[in-house]
Amino acid sequence: MQYGRVAGIDKNVSRIGQGLMMLGIGDIAADFALLDAVWESGITLFDSAHIYGGGWPDRVFGQWLKARRLADKVVLLDKCCHPRGGKPMVRPEVITAELNDCLQRLGLPAIDLFVMHRDDPTQPVGPLVERMSRHIDEGRIRAWGGSNWSHPRVAEANAYAAEHGLRPMAVVSNQYSLAELLEDPWGGTCQTLTGDRGAEARRYYASTPAALVNWSSLCGGFFWGRFTRDNLGSFTSDDDKRCIRCFASEANFTRLDRAAEVGRRHNATPAQIALAWQLCGPLNGYPLQASWTPAQARENAAAADLPLTAGEVAYLNLEG
Repeated sequence: MQYGRVAGIDKNVSRIGQGLMMLGIGDIAADFALLDAVWESGITLFDSAHIYGGGWPDRVFGQWLKARRLADKVVLLDKCCHPRGGKPMVRPEVITAELNDCLQRLGLPAIDLFVMHRDDPTQPVGPLVERMSRHIDEGRIRAWGGSNWSHPRVAEANAYAAEHGLRPMAVVSNQYSLAELLEDPWGGTCQTLTGDRGAEARRYYASTPAALVNWSSLCGGFFWGRFTRDNLGSFTSDDDKRCIRCFASEANFTRLDRAAEVGRRHNATPAQIALAWQLCGPLNGYPLQASWTPAQARENAAAADLPLTAGEVAYLNLEG
């Protein structure tokens, strides 16, 4: 496993992270077994959110941290301010209220990375920066950031922080993957760094120290190899249909084909190649994946140690 550092966090941050939204659905013993395998694979970065599972992912994760005595070693990114009933909730008072909820559920005195789950461009950045900085000064969070924030809004927030002696964003969590995102999976408020739409943002983040904790790095299962050009009409679940709608283009199937080809050279899966690809570029990326089984956790974590060549990266990028 490769590790990095995120501003404000005095812990090693694994370059591949684990999402927690599956926790609390079934048996807690199975949840603990999954988390044990993720930790033993070298992953220290975990991703949750106030909105996930009625709070159960945070509760189960907090119980696991206490049982394994790992609170001082893992890095948790938790999120607040997700829209409710289609209405934006990006406001200082919501930040505080949902931070209180998350801390209580987790049983922790502080959260490493507290991130606004969405943006509301109609809200001025100043009060948001001030509230997050206040919570850092209080010792209730260690760093903050934004998920699905555009890079101009990130730049605006950081300029405000610099002007007023406050804490800038340490982390941004947007969609990024080897496959290009074709449309917003969640209704028009998500931000992607892929394709032509994301080119300007990629240039911006390549010149900043912000850690990019990228969601949907494996494209909702597209790189698991379940989808082919010939079987798209056979899927019926909403999640599968969303994956097809967002990623099933000819260019992305070519990227999948090439990931499988490169994977054969490395005795690796297409999913492992797609994760390794993110660690070879100019961005300070920490791709998230959501392993559901211990075996899958070990497999995906191993992607951090795959040495792709510059030629392989260019080939995956469809550059020739």
